[in-house]
Amino acid sequence: MEGLVVDKEQFTNEILKLEKSLYYTAKSILGNDEDCADVLQNAILKAFANLDSLREEQYFKTWMTKIVLNESYAMIRKNKATVSYEEYMENAAVSDSQAYSEIYMEIQALEEKYRLPFVLHYVNGFTLKEIAAMLGNSEAGIKMRLLRARDILKKQLAV
Repeated sequence: MEGLVVDKEQFTNEILKLEKSLYYTAKSILGNDEDCADVLQNAILKAFANLDSLREEQYFKTWMTKIVLNESYAMIRKNKATVSYEEYMENAAVSDSQAYSEIYMEIQALEEKYRLPFVLHYVNGFTLKEIAAMLGNSEAGIKMRLLRARDILKKQLAV
């Protein structure tokens, strides 16, 4: 990014570069495509409106990911009372199992405390330090969650 993002075109270009990464982050929390699309829209609008809060350009990806995380959790809180877990899982199982690989389904089946660091690190390429800062955890804690996630996936995929 050349200097801080100051206009709509630069901002749009940076968002387009991060689109898949941000989507995978939201998907690892929310599970369904419609909610992910809503979260990304909200996060992009919020980021553009608060662009002046970005202090250093090299942290744009981390900053955007944190906004997506916050919006994802806000969506979960908002939807808690509107959709039963059973209904959600029934709908998600039908659509997801048809569209995604076994490995993807196993990653999605991980507990969130393992799934989110796993996706942030292995899919989005964040460092342990960046993930620890985003999730409010220690680097050692993140490292342990990644180890446990890998162990769980090895066991599940070996069957």
